[in-house]
Amino acid sequence: MFYRLPDYIALRSWSDVQRAYYVRNQIDARPLSQKQFEVMLLCDGEHDISLDSTVLQLEALKLIMPCDKGEYSSQWSSYRKYDNKYFPKMNLMITGKCNYNCLHCFNAADNAPIMTEWSFEDIVKLLDQCVECGINAFTITGGEPMAHKHFLDILTEIHKRNMFVAEINTNGFYITQDILDKIKAIGCRPHMKISFDGVGHHDYMRNFKGAEEIALNAMKLCVDNGFDVMSQTQVHRKNLDSMLETAKLLESIGVYKMRIIRTTETPRWAQNAPDASLPIEEYYDSMLELIRQYIKSDMHMILTIWQFAQIHPKSHDYVMEPVYTPAGTYRGSKPVCKGSRAMIAVTSSGEIVPCNQVSGVLKDLNISMGNLHDKKLKELISGGTYLERVCQTVADLKENSSKCGSCKYFVNCTGGCRAMGLLYSGKNMDFNAPDITKCYFFENGWHKKLLEALEGWTNLSPMDTEII
Repeated sequence: MFYRLPDYIALRSWSDVQRAYYVRNQIDARPLSQKQFEVMLLCDGEHDISLDSTVLQLEALKLIMPCDKGEYSSQWSSYRKYDNKYFPKMNLMITGKCNYNCLHCFNAADNAPIMTEWSFEDIVKLLDQCVECGINAFTITGGEPMAHKHFLDILTEIHKRNMFVAEINTNGFYITQDILDKIKAIGCRPHMKISFDGVGHHDYMRNFKGAEEIALNAMKLCVDNGFDVMSQTQVHRKNLDSMLETAKLLESIGVYKMRIIRTTETPRWAQNAPDASLPIEEYYDSMLELIRQYIKSDMHMILTIWQFAQIHPKSHDYVMEPVYTPAGTYRGSKPVCKGSRAMIAVTSSGEIVPCNQVSGVLKDLNISMGNLHDKKLKELISGGTYLERVCQTVADLKENSSKCGSCKYFVNCTGGCRAMGLLYSGKNMDFNAPDITKCYFFENGWHKKLLEALEGWTNLSPMDTEII
């Protein structure tokens, strides 16, 4: 019999991932066994394949389909091999420009306006390089990405190349029915991640009168048009008391997830509101009380509290965010940050960084890991400083950090967030510095407090029993 790959399946391999496939509009490539891979290589409409258990299994999984001889797989589906490392996603900051002047913006090292921006011509060249490297999905961010005059053109060019936009980070200012219709016409159905910093506080944080009403209207419009909407909510001393009220409002709109983020001491925020950041222990204490109130409410929206916990009311379970490796899953070969290992972050000036959240700190410290205006993407993800940093393993960190190396919680914490470690190392520029927020979490018993507060709920991130 003759087989080919369905149009929604693409067979791939990279230097470090030898046998895998993409499913259209799903971010990560999925692994294949050697036998599965060998069979799928022959599913090209030309080879007469004998039926065996592997063929029947692949057909049942809808990874291959019977066809007539000469009926070929699509160009996108056909096997491609890449010499570079595997990265399925890019977080692309298409512009640093913004119609707001947010007090905490992590992109900046100071209060100067960010004026860098990708030209449309350079974006197109970069997208071609992404195709050559096997990139599959994008988060489009800024600045305010919709302020780029070629915003819709960029989305179109991504989808024309059989890649897709998974997320858009936006302040909501430019969201109208017309622009949502145009996004849908492209075939683009991204998660809309819209900033909203609390009832009665959003205008202050965004430094723009009317920003609160604009953001809420944008969320409602996106929900009405069938887009999944997540709120990105900064929390600090000035708006802390509004969190539960804000959650209730977002739930009523139809937001599926509220992500609360502690406003950290980035260069711009430290300059604009030096006393507003919540100290770590105060943040944990406040968020624990919020969780207690939240689970007593009728709300079903997912509540994610950055670096603390994720609450799933519908399924009555939760995740302890600082437990990066639940009990029994520790491997020294794991990357220290699965996010940066799976997603290339690119700034509006072309810098390639472990994550855009640390871009302002790197700028402040005058650290560059490579710029895509000077070097090709393939080169930067095949070797060099950037690749060394994002491919750093848990074992590497344990060896290079005296505190982490001797800590009994390391098997579950694995050093915490590298961006936070770098931030709190200050001018030492130490990528191996411990993430002190996680030190507080474990050493001061916050994992135990979460267990007590959520008694009766299923903990999806259990710790090793000897540690607890």
